[in-house]
Amino acid sequence: MAIRQRTWIHNGKPGSAWVVDYRDQHGKRHIKTFKLKKDALAFDAQTHVEVSGRIHVADADTITVAAAGKHWLASCDAAGLERSTVNQYRQHLDLHIVPFIGTKRLNEISVPMVRGFMDALQDNGRSAAMLRAVRVSLGSLLSDAQERGLVVRNAVKDIGRSKGKAASAARHEQPVQVGVDLPTREEVRAILSAASGKPRIFIMTAILTGMRASELRGLRWADLDFHKNEVTIRQRADAYQEIGSPKSVKGRRTIPLPGDLVFALKAWKDECPKGDLDLVFPTGTGAIEYHANIVKRWFHPPQIEAGVTVKTDKVDKRGEPVLAPKYSGLHALRHFYASWCINRPEDGGLGLPPKVVQDRMGHSSIQVTLDVYSHLFPKGDDGSQMDRAASALLG
Repeated sequence: MAIRQRTWIHNGKPGSAWVVDYRDQHGKRHIKTFKLKKDALAFDAQTHVEVSGRIHVADADTITVAAAGKHWLASCDAAGLERSTVNQYRQHLDLHIVPFIGTKRLNEISVPMVRGFMDALQDNGRSAAMLRAVRVSLGSLLSDAQERGLVVRNAVKDIGRSKGKAASAARHEQPVQVGVDLPTREEVRAILSAASGKPRIFIMTAILTGMRASELRGLRWADLDFHKNEVTIRQRADAYQEIGSPKSVKGRRTIPLPGDLVFALKAWKDECPKGDLDLVFPTGTGAIEYHANIVKRWFHPPQIEAGVTVKTDKVDKRGEPVLAPKYSGLHALRHFYASWCINRPEDGGLGLPPKVVQDRMGHSSIQVTLDVYSHLFPKGDDGSQMDRAASALLG
């Protein structure tokens, strides 16, 4: 490698630049020009390390973020990721990444640039949740590019090595709250009292098993064991009305069923529409029920009937505020089941330890369970138990 200064005179004015002349690990010659000597020296030092490690990627050998994104999506398809996941990645790429940094070459993606990109997304109205999702997708894109030899460093991972900011953000995230994110026991009783038929059995199953909406939509009668009073999750129905594997390896699990639920399901089986898919909660023709139909036709009406509502900004013909269901999504019922498992028996719950709650919920790791529900677990001794133990120890 060599660094030299290049000088010239243009329109009677002198000019200069610093040139780094080097060969990469494949013996190919490259020349890169800098305005300042310090930048040339820094590039020369870094390039020497990369060439020695046979990982250097010259500017001429890299591609744009947009082009790398196409390779990344193709890899996701080839890896057999679910169509909904790939489509979500495609939306991140088309709507958030490409419009802002799509024309940038991969070698230009540095930590400061990624931080600036995230700031730009926030300034343009992206939510905190969307910022996190897009950042993960960009990191995955850069990892794919690294494996293809198109870029040396993954700037997103470099940011991720600084845990302070992430920990600070996590501390300010609002934990799930009873009566806000999940219904109270009184609200659950009221909703079940107002529901009837298939909607009531569905809601009852959701609150007493904690199954995901997709798992409930894909639940088969063959997955229910009425002799052992348990259900085994083996499949789910995705957003495209297709049956597939559970969300993760931990998603394959067995959940015990309370006797009241077993009795209700047995009665429902005689009325349930028959179909080739053998579904427990199908359409009238036995097909997979749409998620939106379940929410709007099964979950929302009982809430309205039971008075589990909130006021909206809209008014009716009499000028009265229009009421809406308090809980818009089915995940509120899954949260309720988790809280029921966590609460102590004297509080009307099961009092299960975190690891068992993780297994029941089908979380990929215990950390997921604790991140969402740690504040609901008993905080331990109030002092009296410690006093008694200390007295016994000290005689």
